[in-house]
Amino acid sequence: MLSGRRLDILNPSPLDVEIEDIAHGLARVARWNGQTRGGEIFSVAQHSVAVAEILAVLDPGAPARWLMFALLHDAPEYVIGDMITPFKAALGGVYKEVESRLEQAILQRFSLKPEPPAALTKLTKRADRISAYFEATLYAGFDEGEAKSLFEQPDFAFERVAPLFAPRKPEAAHAEFLRKFAEIEGRL
Repeated sequence: MLSGRRLDILNPSPLDVEIEDIAHGLARVARWNGQTRGGEIFSVAQHSVAVAEILAVLDPGAPARWLMFALLHDAPEYVIGDMITPFKAALGGVYKEVESRLEQAILQRFSLKPEPPAALTKLTKRADRISAYFEATLYAGFDEGEAKSLFEQPDFAFERVAPLFAPRKPEAAHAEFLRKFAEIEGRL
């Protein structure tokens, strides 16, 4: 990692996980495998910030730990990239095992429970699907009908998070992710 840490992806240690490395990696990983409109990618870092913000709107009383979980929900992708769901399914157990080990190390590093409450998992998934719907229709070429069939029509006012969905250069996405992390960490 750029921090100098040597992360063993098959047996990751929480001691080798650094937020700077996560922000750097996620800001350079394209959502939708880069198959999007426009000159800039929509990064996993941007998606992560959007999911945390959407979760905060869905549950204004959400504890800071829930917001941190939402921000870090795709954090393993700083090492293994963002693979499309059908390919993850094709890889099966090996991929899921590596991803799970990374996720556990990341959660432990930031003092989050390795087994989050079911309500948090459900709420994060809902926020993730809302973000995916907006990304699909804004950048990935999906029409509204197709996006609805895959992600459901979000019962959510896009205007509340619209600025988060503007593509950014990796450096700006990196900084935005770190700002959001610091904001949430300051509430823990």
